[in-house]
Amino acid sequence: MAFVVADAADSAGTPVDREIVAAAAQLYRDLHAHPELSGAEEHTAVRFAAALRGLGCQVTTGVGGHGVVGVLCNGAGPTVLIRAELDALPVAEETGLPYASTATGVTADGRTVPVMHACGHDLHLAAAVGAAAHLAQERDSWRGTLLTVGQPAEETLQGAAALLDDGLYDRFGRPDLLLAQHAAPLPAGMVAHGVGAMTAGCVTLDVTVPGRGGHAATPHLCVDPVLLAATIVLRLQALVARQASQDDPVALTVGTLRAGHHAAVIADEATLGVTIRSRHERTLDQVLDSVIRTIRAACAAANSPREPTVRVVSRTPAYVGDPAMTSRVRAAHLGVFGTERVSWWPPSLAAEDFPLLAVGGIPSSYWMLGTVGPRQWRTVPGATAAEKLGNLPTNHSPAFAPHVELALPTGVAALVAAARTLLALD
Repeated sequence: MAFVVADAADSAGTPVDREIVAAAAQLYRDLHAHPELSGAEEHTAVRFAAALRGLGCQVTTGVGGHGVVGVLCNGAGPTVLIRAELDALPVAEETGLPYASTATGVTADGRTVPVMHACGHDLHLAAAVGAAAHLAQERDSWRGTLLTVGQPAEETLQGAAALLDDGLYDRFGRPDLLLAQHAAPLPAGMVAHGVGAMTAGCVTLDVTVPGRGGHAATPHLCVDPVLLAATIVLRLQALVARQASQDDPVALTVGTLRAGHHAAVIADEATLGVTIRSRHERTLDQVLDSVIRTIRAACAAANSPREPTVRVVSRTPAYVGDPAMTSRVRAAHLGVFGTERVSWWPPSLAAEDFPLLAVGGIPSSYWMLGTVGPRQWRTVPGATAAEKLGNLPTNHSPAFAPHVELALPTGVAALVAAARTLLALD
């Protein structure tokens, strides 16, 4: 990976009107200060829709939940869809920014949690609006239709499917090109493309482990679901350690484990939230089958009173970009940013439901957008780019804070350049 550190002055060379960037930055700060959880993005959708209406887009809300679709028609021609995500994460922000989130939200199981845009979705939304604003302002230079989509529930990997189930393409037209970008901890002012599987496929599971509740003083009369769940967690990690190969890595994470309400009471059940990630569908299927067998065997060995339940909450495939379109968009980015600001991104086990939108083989392009400011990049420990990346606040970190002055204009320009690969007049 070859990374270059940009200076704030470099954004002046980005071919986007300063007023457009300023308006997008104001939207970004507003969205960042008022994040909402997956499936509850009501006010985020209202703000995003209002921004698109202000550009002259025909806007439809409530698509696939709180999804927003803005349509900008500009004569006969191809259709390009820009996807940005509406939702935020249950994370307590620790950035110290003047517009830091103090918001809370209610989870599906009724818990009140802090909420933060810790994955850059606010940046994606602001950049999408900025790109739409630029194209609305430069109508004489392109022909076709721009669809700007605010997708709900990306973090739960459920929103893209919800959009499709609600007739996204039947109602607004099947696009000729799908575009999306994602904030990443590389220097702000840069973009990075990938070859092959840029993101992993992912299965999310909701597991219920049944026990037999009772008094903490009489565990011999109970089936302790906490002990059983802990056993399952360890067995699942051992499973992956013996099933995954170096050539086909797998990540299995138990992100939640909940049980009980009192230290002196053995609970009736425990629940686990599990994700399985791989770049290959066959591997996902194999590991999923092994996970289910392992959970059932552990419950049987513990003499659980009932069978465990394993529910697939969501599933998304790996993102493998269209090679021809990736090459075309990368060339457009090289033309705008130059060779020093366009890099390559290695395969990752992060997951994304954007691939679901490419139903029927719709060409797509997806790239990473740098967020790390010059001072932060220079001062973070590490002799190499890889070492620096390992020491930076990652996505989903409470300290994740994009350098907006560089990242936002770059994100706007990157989307505009990519859209013009199909929309520009010859």
